[in-house]
Amino acid sequence: MKHTATQKIHHSLLLLFILLITSSFSSNIANWEYLGSKIVNYKLDKDIIKVTAKEGAFKKLKIKITGGSINMHRMVVQYGNGEKDVIQLRYNFSRRSATRVIDLKGNKRIIRDITFFYDTKNSSRKKAKIHVFGRH
Repeated sequence: MKHTATQKIHHSLLLLFILLITSSFSSNIANWEYLGSKIVNYKLDKDIIKVTAKEGAFKKLKIKITGGSINMHRMVVQYGNGEKDVIQLRYNFSRRSATRVIDLKGNKRIIRDITFFYDTKNSSRKKAKIHVFGRH
């Protein structure tokens, strides 16, 4: 089967995208587990990423932004036992940027969901996408 030049370019771009997503993490990427993604709207809004107990308990989180830019205000981590952790982020993330490693309070915690509060004030035509990763 012959691949056209366009197919080769698409394949190369996909590989580049995967490398960009993982490049900001430590060299031991096996310790990070993908928890979910959301495409954000062009306004002041909030989005929720559901995380289930089957994914386990986590000690750390990391957020990666792709696509467009986003002004992240805060995120609220809802734990399986009903407790909440409000984490102030207050940062303007450009596309292909990431948060610092976020240490969760307590020991390993089961996460029920994570709510993000943001605005985009985005002058680009691309919507930002939030990717969440956890470390055990």
